[in-house]
Amino acid sequence: MTQGSPLRLLLLFSIPVLLGNVFQQLYNMVDTIIVGRCLGYQALAAVGTTGSLNFLVLGFVNGLTSGFAVPVAQRFGAGDEAEMRKAEAGAVVLGAGFTVGLTLLSIVTAGPLLRLIHTPDDIMGDAVRYITIIYAGIAATMAYNMLACFLRAIGDSRTPLCFLILSSLLNIALDLLLIQTAGMGVAGAALATVISQAVSALLCLIYIWKRYRILHLSKKDFKLSGKLYKRHLAISLPMAFQFSVTAIGTVVVQGALNLFGTAKIAAFTAASKAEQLVTQPAVTFGITMANYAGQNLGAGKTERIKEGVGKCTLLTLLCAAASMLILFLFGAPLTKLFLTAEEMEAAVLEEILEAARLYLWQAALFFPFLNMIFVYRNVLQGIGRSFMPFMAGVFELLTRLAASYLLPGLFGYRGICLAGPFAWVSAAVPLGIAYYYLRKRNFFLPVAGK
Repeated sequence: MTQGSPLRLLLLFSIPVLLGNVFQQLYNMVDTIIVGRCLGYQALAAVGTTGSLNFLVLGFVNGLTSGFAVPVAQRFGAGDEAEMRKAEAGAVVLGAGFTVGLTLLSIVTAGPLLRLIHTPDDIMGDAVRYITIIYAGIAATMAYNMLACFLRAIGDSRTPLCFLILSSLLNIALDLLLIQTAGMGVAGAALATVISQAVSALLCLIYIWKRYRILHLSKKDFKLSGKLYKRHLAISLPMAFQFSVTAIGTVVVQGALNLFGTAKIAAFTAASKAEQLVTQPAVTFGITMANYAGQNLGAGKTERIKEGVGKCTLLTLLCAAASMLILFLFGAPLTKLFLTAEEMEAAVLEEILEAARLYLWQAALFFPFLNMIFVYRNVLQGIGRSFMPFMAGVFELLTRLAASYLLPGLFGYRGICLAGPFAWVSAAVPLGIAYYYLRKRNFFLPVAGK
């Protein structure tokens, strides 16, 4: 990604990643649709109420593995294969340690946290069963994310897509088998997700072993210095905590939402899935910019970073407009996919559809701010500037806390729907200021040691 047209490179790299992200969201939607239609809206709400806790831990994992890949991408861009493999080995060691700690801590605290956020009694049992199984599979999630990030760091965004598609199809098949045939309920949905992640991780590992000798590790690669670990943690921990700080805000919002009852939780869950689907182009361009910026920083080509950000900003704003239009036109049909309308009381169905529509329409108006977060946050992280993205996460958290405390009392459920959009604004503005401050001063520092 250090030579050629930035726009062309961004698009070529983004397309496989976008297809993978969209496909992942689609199978997540199918997973939730199967739960809602086969088990009812209470089960849908049970899975939905765990979403913020899921994001709290797995978001930390995503941020951590993305951070681990930054030194790999930078060394690859600099053409230093030996140091690149040392960076890869350091990530493996740190990833294993974090996996053990996160798994134990998450499982122990799952039940108490669900009670702390006021999970309704009628869905508590299913919620605990679902999230405990998801947490038990953290190792599979860590492995897949790390291996996929390594592949993207050296410019291969297609292979993770192929394996993701295979694991997604497996997930759907296992959902039908474990939920409908085996009658395992929400536990079957969670188990299907974990098994699918493990399969995708194994496929990535086999492919790397057969295709990319450049990523093969030997015993000497694990002779690591404290300096390397420090560099890994200096980049990855702010990225991981940035996800977790954001997730803490969503946990607080979920706690406020749970006070409005099971129907509102089900509506929020369905609407959130639709929102996540249409915002995947922005997520994709963020992933692309992190790799693009990291490689070009390693090659010392800072002007290409500036040019790439400009092109990516335009593309992302166009995506925001398209996402808004889709939700305005098709928000209601998307919500109905999650429900078995013929088995529900008319009043409950109407409550769920109206609550989902309100959430989607309010969120859509703020998509330009959300989309710009992905661009600026990832380019700053790609050049090793993790402090401002972390602080933006803190601003987002504080905004969610204030909104969750003040807005429901003033506007009821509508106030809950505004908490997220207001948080997007509070994060996007300082990220944009930080990027243009650095850009104006050409303050992109080369990789240490170059």
